[in-house]
Amino acid sequence: MAVQNITMPQLGESVTEGTIEKWLVKPGDTVKKYDPLAEVVTDKVNAEIPSSFEGVITELIAEEGQTLPVGAVVCSIEIAGDSELPPPPPEKKSAVSTAILNAGVQKKQEAPQPVSTPPSAAPKEARKDKVRYSPAVLRLAQEHDIALDQVTGTGEGGRITRKDLLKLIETGNIPTAIAAAPAPSTMQTTAPVQPQQGEKPAAPVQPIQPGDIEIPVTKVRRAIANNMVRSVHEAPHAWMMMEVDVTDLVAYRDSLKSEFKQKEGFNLTYFAFFVKAVAQALKEFPMMNSMWAEDKIIQKHDINISIAVATDDALFVPVIKHADEKSIKGIAKEIHELAIKVRTGKLAMDDIKGGTFTVNNTGAFGSIQSMGIINYPQAAILQVESIVKKPVILPGGMFAARDIVNLCLSLDHRVLDGLVCGKFLNRVKEILENTSKSSTSVY
Repeated sequence: MAVQNITMPQLGESVTEGTIEKWLVKPGDTVKKYDPLAEVVTDKVNAEIPSSFEGVITELIAEEGQTLPVGAVVCSIEIAGDSELPPPPPEKKSAVSTAILNAGVQKKQEAPQPVSTPPSAAPKEARKDKVRYSPAVLRLAQEHDIALDQVTGTGEGGRITRKDLLKLIETGNIPTAIAAAPAPSTMQTTAPVQPQQGEKPAAPVQPIQPGDIEIPVTKVRRAIANNMVRSVHEAPHAWMMMEVDVTDLVAYRDSLKSEFKQKEGFNLTYFAFFVKAVAQALKEFPMMNSMWAEDKIIQKHDINISIAVATDDALFVPVIKHADEKSIKGIAKEIHELAIKVRTGKLAMDDIKGGTFTVNNTGAFGSIQSMGIINYPQAAILQVESIVKKPVILPGGMFAARDIVNLCLSLDHRVLDGLVCGKFLNRVKEILENTSKSSTSVY
């Protein structure tokens, strides 16, 4: 008999940690290879941790609600018929797991942990640059008004863990923000404390009035919020919009849609034409298919289009892989299948990995102009707005009703400038305005 560890998997290119939402097994359960062990929430997707072995669950090391880094041990399995791999010595197990796990769940700390950092230990600015808080830690800190900059973490590299905060809450020794006291002789006691430079003021607590409804923030909503805040704070957004005359495209698609649906079993949407045009333009302007990486810019080889799919309470961004190699029919089919997976809760890890550029179909809701938040760490997102009839002046001074759509581009100004973005949008416009029955095949 041998014992093997199951670790937190990599659930996306930029994902560094995951939160155990729910265990699906318990110690003593027999599992087969690829059986789901736990539900995990990250800032990009809800997923399951599959078993890498067949055997019996011996220990659940991570706790529900605990946030762990990629590679941390979450549970152990006793493998039958593998006597060549001996189990680790019992006396070393706790030490090894404590070193690997962010939260040190293998053994309890007997001595109370310090809850404040002396001013001489490290400047506050330095700590903020080094420490990144997990969603679970941020949520507990907000609920119990804990000043995280006054807490010393026991995790790897001084990282503050969920267990650190729970211990403070249990003892009642909760550190709060330190404000300088005014001199007794002054009249400053009612003046509000101004935040330090670079610090965000605390959000005021909104009183609950009769008729108000409190809606708990789900882990998925919290993950979306964290990712959006990170994108806005780290990426300097700039915007560009272009009008496109898609009259011929609309006529072409409308002439095909009934026959196409009957033949293929799914809808031929306008959105498939837009995704195809964007994929083609990305191939011609590869800088648009790039990502910021601090000391370098990474220009991605594969053109993988992320598409936003919303449910009643969440937003998911599945990926159409190698979109430039697919026909309009192939893209339409993949949009249809990914949307079904999202709405039935069957989206897999592989469905959301590897996106390099996002196209959002905001026009489906009737929007005619919007400014999207970039899907971090990508460099741009294109909003396809609603197609509307507008009077247009044609050559010769004649007026006509034409089908017009706005394409709204949000860009990361660290990576992209107006010149390349303008050329890219012009190319997308050219492709769409020349899409017609005589020039374009959907197959």
